[in-house]
Amino acid sequence: MQTARDKIRELRALHDDGLLSLQEFDRRKNAILDAEYAPPGGSAPPMAGSARQGTELGLMGGQEIGPHNRRYRLERLIGMGGMGQVWQATDLATHAELGHSAVVALKILPPQLTQSPAHAKLLIEEATQARRLAHDNIVRVYEWAQDPATSSYFIIMECLEGQDLDAWLGEQGKATPTQVERMLRPVADALQYAWDKHRLVHRDLKPGNVFLTKAGEIKLLDFGIASRARSTGTDLGMAVPNAGTAGYRAPESGTSQGMPRPQLDVYAVAVMVYQLLEGRLPFDGPPTALLEPAPPAALTAQQWQALKRGFALRADERPASVAALLDALRDAGEPSAEEAAAREAARQAERSATEQRENEARAAREAQSRADAQARAEDAERRRQQEADLAARRKADALAAAQEKARQEQLRREQEKQRKILAEQEATERKERLRQQLIARRDADALKARQAEEDRLRKAAQLKAEAAYRAEQERHRKEQAARKAAELAALLPSASSPVADAEGVLRDRFLDGSGVGPDLVLIPTGRFQMGSTDFEHTIAVKAGAQKAWLDRELPAHWVGIEHSFALGRYPVTVGEWRQFAQATGWESKLDVDWNAPGFKQDERHPVVCVTWHDAQLYLQWLGEKTGQHYRLPSEAEWEYACRAGTHSAFSFGDDITPEHANYDGHFTYNNGPKGSSQGGTSRVGSYQPNPWGLFDMHGNVWEWTQDTMHENYLGAPNDGSAWEQGGDQARRILRGGAWLYQPRYLRAALRNGYSALLANDVVGFRVARKLV
Repeated sequence: MQTARDKIRELRALHDDGLLSLQEFDRRKNAILDAEYAPPGGSAPPMAGSARQGTELGLMGGQEIGPHNRRYRLERLIGMGGMGQVWQATDLATHAELGHSAVVALKILPPQLTQSPAHAKLLIEEATQARRLAHDNIVRVYEWAQDPATSSYFIIMECLEGQDLDAWLGEQGKATPTQVERMLRPVADALQYAWDKHRLVHRDLKPGNVFLTKAGEIKLLDFGIASRARSTGTDLGMAVPNAGTAGYRAPESGTSQGMPRPQLDVYAVAVMVYQLLEGRLPFDGPPTALLEPAPPAALTAQQWQALKRGFALRADERPASVAALLDALRDAGEPSAEEAAAREAARQAERSATEQRENEARAAREAQSRADAQARAEDAERRRQQEADLAARRKADALAAAQEKARQEQLRREQEKQRKILAEQEATERKERLRQQLIARRDADALKARQAEEDRLRKAAQLKAEAAYRAEQERHRKEQAARKAAELAALLPSASSPVADAEGVLRDRFLDGSGVGPDLVLIPTGRFQMGSTDFEHTIAVKAGAQKAWLDRELPAHWVGIEHSFALGRYPVTVGEWRQFAQATGWESKLDVDWNAPGFKQDERHPVVCVTWHDAQLYLQWLGEKTGQHYRLPSEAEWEYACRAGTHSAFSFGDDITPEHANYDGHFTYNNGPKGSSQGGTSRVGSYQPNPWGLFDMHGNVWEWTQDTMHENYLGAPNDGSAWEQGGDQARRILRGGAWLYQPRYLRAALRNGYSALLANDVVGFRVARKLV
């Protein structure tokens, strides 16, 4: 009998292969543990109070954590607290895909914060949302992951060097109003960006979440993540009812007030301003209307009134944003007439003191000048004596030089005689070398001429072969077009009530007259080479492809498509799926929603969040409605239709740009240009079709095929049929890439495997129909 440990090990293998989302892995793992440790005589899971608590992290430098394909080596501990530990780490695998440097920061959450699946899901949602915050003053969140050895969740972030405001206060003491403005103005800009772009508030502002880098930048940390972790602490016995940190938490925090507003952050920043100026918090306990702190000495009366409005008990009495609070403090700092007069008097006194100091300095300089003149006179006398000594030494040196010159002249004459003898010998040897070189050059010229002639003949043969190949390609293309036209003409009259337009697109009418099926395009018979070449692998590796993925495309082999078939012109759309769901009462059994996948869509977007088995139900229903035999294409049929007679990485060549397909344009392939990411699917037909009139074969959504997952093509059928024997029966082949993926995943030869029981927002499908 399979144990709970065996079941969890299988789930973890699926997750590590990228076939099971972390959310789905946690949900299934906890269901297994609940069933395994249920009390005798009942099926209810253990209560929260008796749940098995996670162990301490027990991490050390040099340790590697993370899934097997996304490992991180811990270098040094840079912080720890109630939210776990923060380590500087080296990304060993995926930093090129994620777009960050090899050095990252890992926030490793303690097990008790994520032991519950519901709490883990909330933290994952917050980390995913934080990834979208692209602002210079917000620390960049790259990704989240889970370590299989400790089951601990961790968040991968930008690694910063410097210190937070807590550390700065510990070193510097109180701040000036100017310093407060300089440090908190970037915070205000970051908060305004998060509110304007994403309707987000921080909810946990405090000095520990404001970071000063060594380069002088201000970075805002823990955007929503820390407060979410604390707010989930109640179920874990942590007794933290509200988001935020005590002392900085607004009075209305945690109440039933609907969506959080920026006034929550205004309150926290007002408390921080007071703390930076006074070195302490304004309130020892919860704020009340009767308790008012002493005004900071660095603020004017008008500025104090502006700051008190920042931590008013009622949210609607505070400024609308942190930027408005800082503007009010700055504007209130203009001095009154009395203060200006006092400052002018102080400046006059300072000028008088400065003049006195300058007079004293001038007298000191004159005394120093006299001392310097005396020292120069003494130096001149010493130089005269040194010059006399130098003249005597020069005279002695000149006599010695004359004697040395005579000796050198004698030596030179002897050397000249010897050189003449050696020159005569060298001349004889040089003549012999020249003779040998002339012979060798003559032989080299003859060899070079032969090689040039051979190169000319070889290039001529290559040009002739290339011309013949291009002619054969053109002949084959025309033959394919003629065959397709003939097959379409032969098949259309025998089809059961089809509708065909001028472009040759087929649409099967429903038997009850209530509609028509998806647009279909005729795919003719033919032969093609399935898989990829070494040339394509070289470019893919430069774009970040891994060897394990490329090995799935081998060996390249010839496949013959023996029977014509019809293939969906587009992936199945939301509108077509909605017609099926309403007609059959179908509902998803997973915690994903095809009707609200997390991005905007209309009836002409491709449907997502459907499993392989859901697609089979749709095909069965469509066959009953039309009286035709519908199915998923085989993997060979899909690649044959995608290539449409081409031999390059994509049906439009070996290069790709964001104008060709919907993918993550922040990444490039084969030195192509960068673009942007649409953040979701695009309407079908938004890009140019391939040569056979099929749209979105590259990008937009991954597409289910009929085949089970095999790790390579050894033993694969060569007649275009689906390969359903052997392999991993739990997984089915996906093709085409998707909107969230880098361009290297959109190659016609790339193969992906995914559990037939799962669904997510990047997977859809298109239909195939038998013709005879």
